[in-house]
Amino acid sequence: MPAPPNILWIVTTQWRAQATGYAGDPNARTPVLDALAAASVNYTQAVTPHPFGPFARAALLTGVPSPENGVRDYFDMLPPQSRTIAHELKARGYHTAFFGKWGVGRRDPRVPLVSEEAARVIVPGRERGGFDFFEGFEGGFQINDPWLHGTRMPAPEQVNGYQSDVVSRRAAEWCARAAPLFCVVSLEAPHPPYAAPAAGIERRDPAGLILSPNVPALAEPRARRELAGYHAHIEATDRAMGRLLAAVPNETIVVFASVHGDMHGAHGLFRKGWPQEESVRVPLLIRTPGEAPRRDDTPVSLLNLPALTLAKTENRESRIESPLARISMPSVVALPDQCDRVWRGVRTRSRKLVLNADGSPWLFFDLERDALERSNLAADPARVAEIAALRALA
Repeated sequence: MPAPPNILWIVTTQWRAQATGYAGDPNARTPVLDALAAASVNYTQAVTPHPFGPFARAALLTGVPSPENGVRDYFDMLPPQSRTIAHELKARGYHTAFFGKWGVGRRDPRVPLVSEEAARVIVPGRERGGFDFFEGFEGGFQINDPWLHGTRMPAPEQVNGYQSDVVSRRAAEWCARAAPLFCVVSLEAPHPPYAAPAAGIERRDPAGLILSPNVPALAEPRARRELAGYHAHIEATDRAMGRLLAAVPNETIVVFASVHGDMHGAHGLFRKGWPQEESVRVPLLIRTPGEAPRRDDTPVSLLNLPALTLAKTENRESRIESPLARISMPSVVALPDQCDRVWRGVRTRSRKLVLNADGSPWLFFDLERDALERSNLAADPARVAEIAALRALA
């Protein structure tokens, strides 16, 4: 039997699928990810099950969708008794560690989301998802000089530096220990505040950015302003990931993903929670030593990632054979710009159906002919049978 492989998950926040050089974004400077994609299985149709942080993170860790995993509201915590991918791998002899943003712990709604106070909230040991080693933070969006606490830091300590650099460096040091290892590196970037400094990377010239045709003129000034910072953080975080990948053993299985995307003005909308592609479709790369790189157009969800990972440890075929991926928002998050309704839906390679909470069709897109989702066909009489068939699967 071959030795169990080391496994590294790199999980980012708000990094939409289109925002990479390998995906063809002319604004993206991502040489590290481009090289990783060239050596990986590239799941081009990957989606988040829920395009909002706590719901997506709970689903990613457990392989169980929200709210079944216990997270229905934005301020719900992952129940301490939840069984996560860390429990599964620990049972298989792995040393497990989590670095960076936890995002599914206890939070006080009265504490400002972007604040040092939020960054210093402690995640108690029994609420860290079964990971042997923990060094991170619940939230706070301190993109620079983050506060860390955990296994060897009982009280929060501020660490100087760009968050992606700090977290990646400390994770790389832990990964030097004896195998087999499972390490999650969870980064907030490129999440807002987009105007925060990006480790020496200059903000892009807003006027020079190339916007998607589905960004209307009224949304263009804000989209350009925010994307200027967004792409600076993408470039800085790509560089930080390069240093991390250079430090881990070559035989490590590497996963790169994001918990959700960002609308950035598409259809006149901003932020996440929306069912459109800019919000729900995410990058997903899996590099396995000895496995030939390929493009995989299967509709796959981050919900599948725990099962894919476990298959790797057991030397089993890890392909996902599914005609669709389910997407949903289990509740309305009462924050500016976020989606205004509860919804659920299904996404195939060529279609997307989104239903309101009462089951009525809200959106229906023919992604083959309308990749930018500019024509909602939910009320098209010619699509009644097609919508009904997908509705039965939602």
